[in-house]
Amino acid sequence: MTDPSDPWARQGQQPPQPPQPYQPQPGQAGPQYVGPPPQGPPQGPPPGADPSEPSEPSGSKFGRLVRDPMSIALVFVIVLALAAAGLVGGEIYARQRGATIVEGTLKCVLQDDVTVSFGAFPPFLWQHVTKDYQHVSITSAGNQIRDMKGMKVQIEIDGARPSSDPSSQGTLESLDVTATWSTDGMKETIQNAIPLLGGLVNGVTTNAADGTVDIQGPLGSIVTKPQIVDDELSLQVQKLTGLGFTLPREAVQPALDAVSSQLTKNSPLALKVDDVQVTDTGVVTKLSARNASIPGGNQGQPCITGF
Repeated sequence: MTDPSDPWARQGQQPPQPPQPYQPQPGQAGPQYVGPPPQGPPQGPPPGADPSEPSEPSGSKFGRLVRDPMSIALVFVIVLALAAAGLVGGEIYARQRGATIVEGTLKCVLQDDVTVSFGAFPPFLWQHVTKDYQHVSITSAGNQIRDMKGMKVQIEIDGARPSSDPSSQGTLESLDVTATWSTDGMKETIQNAIPLLGGLVNGVTTNAADGTVDIQGPLGSIVTKPQIVDDELSLQVQKLTGLGFTLPREAVQPALDAVSSQLTKNSPLALKVDDVQVTDTGVVTKLSARNASIPGGNQGQPCITGF
């Protein structure tokens, strides 16, 4: 047991003392307060920018596009290019579709293959909107025009306008036809069309100097002159020889008229012959119609139904 009177024992029982503040010794510097780390200058607007304008969000591409004239011009050019491409595509399709319809109609009427083209101006889309078709060109293959073998036609149409009249599909302001009939085609046509006499025909020649057509056979020949009679083409007999003597023209004139009248016979339009010319290779006939009415299919013309 510890003696309370022992000074050494009282020293070990003393309570702990609180820490004393740091007291620097003479000649020794104490710790210094450094403070917060230095910071750079405040960030300002970029050079050339107006500090009064509000800053633009980094993702606002539309704002930058609006303030860029070059971008606006580029967008405008792209829009125009797309619109032009659409119009060109529509124009090509409309022309092809129109050509298909006209080709189908004329193939049925002429009984020969045809090609159709439209003039460059006005645009076909505009013609379709205004229902006024101009500068239509049709060319046949030259095999035949119905029963007339070896004939080729070139057709020019202007002012084709549809009609609401059930008895007429429309009108043609002008229709011009150039028909070229070759000598070989004339020979084949006559052989097929004229009984008995046609089988004896072995050649056809033309004389451009005097405008005559010579139909030749083993027993004789027929000299004809293409002329216009009652607005139709007619091969008028000038001289008929057979078995060494001259025969009356009335013997073959009706048969030749039946052949030449096929050019305008049963035509869906009121065509009339304007001019006939004899060349070294055949006969060229020019026909026309003005303000012609296009009959409906219920008028005995099924080929042009829906034209």
